[in-house]
Amino acid sequence: MTRESWRTRIGFILAAVGSAVGIGNVWRFPWFTAENGGAAFLLLYLLFVLLVGVPGLLGEFVIGRRGRSDPIGAFSKLGGDNWRAMGSVALLASVVILSFYSVVGGWILQYLFGSVTGAYFGAPQQFFASIDYGLGAVAAHAVFLLVTAGVVYAGVDRGIEVATKIMVPGIVVLLAGLAVWASTLPDVAGGYEFYLSLDWGYLQANFVDVAGAAAGQALFTLSVGAGVMLTYASYLDEDRSLAADGTIISVLNTIVGLLAGLVIFPVLFSLGVPPGEGGPGALFISLAGAFASLPYSRLIGLAFFGVVALAALSSAISLFEVPVAYLVDEHEVSRPQATAGVGGVFLVTGSAAALSPALFTLLADNVANLALTVGLLGFLLFDGWVLGKAALEEYESGAGPLARALGRPWLVAIAVVLPVFLAFTLLSSLTGLAGISVPATWLLAGAALGVAGAIAVLRRPESAF
Repeated sequence: MTRESWRTRIGFILAAVGSAVGIGNVWRFPWFTAENGGAAFLLLYLLFVLLVGVPGLLGEFVIGRRGRSDPIGAFSKLGGDNWRAMGSVALLASVVILSFYSVVGGWILQYLFGSVTGAYFGAPQQFFASIDYGLGAVAAHAVFLLVTAGVVYAGVDRGIEVATKIMVPGIVVLLAGLAVWASTLPDVAGGYEFYLSLDWGYLQANFVDVAGAAAGQALFTLSVGAGVMLTYASYLDEDRSLAADGTIISVLNTIVGLLAGLVIFPVLFSLGVPPGEGGPGALFISLAGAFASLPYSRLIGLAFFGVVALAALSSAISLFEVPVAYLVDEHEVSRPQATAGVGGVFLVTGSAAALSPALFTLLADNVANLALTVGLLGFLLFDGWVLGKAALEEYESGAGPLARALGRPWLVAIAVVLPVFLAFTLLSSLTGLAGISVPATWLLAGAALGVAGAIAVLRRPESAF
């Protein structure tokens, strides 16, 4: 069976940006920022994107392009059958994330219809409460999933590439315009202060919790750890510079996240809504309330939620593609059959999340972060200590002089430094969920020992170190 590939370089970049941007930046980023101290979260998030997200993204690209297969197939081909379990973790992460992600996509669709009728303008909080969970949410999630499946069914170049070339520019332009508009609203100074003025005392008192949330968000918005970027890179040619493409993707992703905050928080403070009050519904409650006071409110609401729906779709199709690629590559199932089968699985898992607020919050706030952290930790250890010199060779293929000069530092970072950081983040998250208070120094020591033990087991003679 001939494997599909990207038609153009810009098609790959925009598809990857679409996966990274999505509603992870427009919906989840403001929500997490509001719940974790505003600027304190923003600072750590930006640092983690630069120091963890970008190197991790390149590490996932390397495995994908060298393995030229789905996550399970790539790990098996490059590392042997014992590594198939690592690919399974990535596959599971994509299922977990899209299971709640499609519920949010359903919310957006309901706001599209609400914009036409003006249903949410008078009481946005009550409207969101009426559609967030239950049978209506199940139906909306199913419609969103059907649209997602339709794009994936069309294939990599004719479906995903064509669709994201339209979606990504639209969301960037609209958010930039809304950020300018938000700056003209009354009483927005508090929003900018909360978002951009750092409270060092808050950061010091809550560093472990904020760091865990910020690291998880950095991984979530860049779509690393779930096998999405691995799968997308598996459709690449050898003449692409992974470092250049990864940098472009990360920068565009970060810009969108920053723009989303420059829209959400000024609007929240202008309306007198405390940050974090809306939880997962903050985006819908804050902006929906603002639209009601604008001229042509229904048209503005329709345009905004239409573009947000496209952003959600661009991420959803990347998550949907991971298990579809697995069925196509590993079991030679036709793309139409694989799409139908995967759609059936997501219909069940997403419906469960749409019926249970507790399950939705568990998946969106905790399980997703843990799965992505475990996934990326495994990817990087595999790059550094199983592929070794081959990982550096793949990184340098198609790279320019600057990227080549950074190759060795990148390999050191993903093989040693970042695994220790990710292990620390994982341990802090697990102890936090268990309600156990552990000093950060103990967590760091445990992370370092754990990574050292993993390296001792994985290190091969052909290692680059």
